[in-house]
Amino acid sequence: MDFLVSIVTPTYNSEQFIAETILSVQNQSYTHWELLIVDDGSQDKTADLVKELQKNDSRIKFFQLEKNSGPAVARNTGIEQAQGQYLTFIDADDIWFPDFMANSIQTIQKTGIPFVFSSYRRADENLNFVYSDFIVPQSVTYSDILKSNSISCLTAFLDIQKLGKKYMPLIRKRQDMGLWLQYLKAVPFAYGIQQPQAIYRIRKNSLSRKKTDLIKYQWQFYREVENLSVFQSLYYLMHWAYRGFLKYRN
Repeated sequence: MDFLVSIVTPTYNSEQFIAETILSVQNQSYTHWELLIVDDGSQDKTADLVKELQKNDSRIKFFQLEKNSGPAVARNTGIEQAQGQYLTFIDADDIWFPDFMANSIQTIQKTGIPFVFSSYRRADENLNFVYSDFIVPQSVTYSDILKSNSISCLTAFLDIQKLGKKYMPLIRKRQDMGLWLQYLKAVPFAYGIQQPQAIYRIRKNSLSRKKTDLIKYQWQFYREVENLSVFQSLYYLMHWAYRGFLKYRN
């Protein structure tokens, strides 16, 4: 396996965690990759830290947006710059297990499915494991993702030589969901690797947002991004609310 993997990492004020994230990429058993870090107007020492690490690893490429533009713009900038056959994402506070990329490529080659994703463990900011592991389904369709987005930016892995480049919708939230749905309109399903391949770090403010605001935004996503009917939106919103409750129950 000697295919270039393009990794997109948006960052904003991430000096506390980004070195660990970069190290988890550098510790991959698969070594032919480029890490495209896009800084979204950080006001801390994130840029200085990345530039220092970049000196010792030419695979790290750093881009700075002129102003804070949001994660969709940052990720799309990385996608635009990507040169690899494969495309994947990792946020600036998450961690991959060493064989994440190797296992993802092997799964694509073994199954012939150009879109795979993986289960992951969940931890607090200090990497103490919380909840149970998030085990993904073995496959998900377009309709499945509308009910519950089980594909995380942390583990999505795409063969863009086969699928082409697509970009995240320029919305405040759910950009990743919007991208997965675009690809799932082109392929029957994405394949889930059920063995955890990464650690998703749950930040203190991740679960504190008002549930009513999340429901309102999800409704807008169905109606304005996916252009679903009122009936379809209600159907998927009920599934989304119930499965979201189950996701953080234990």
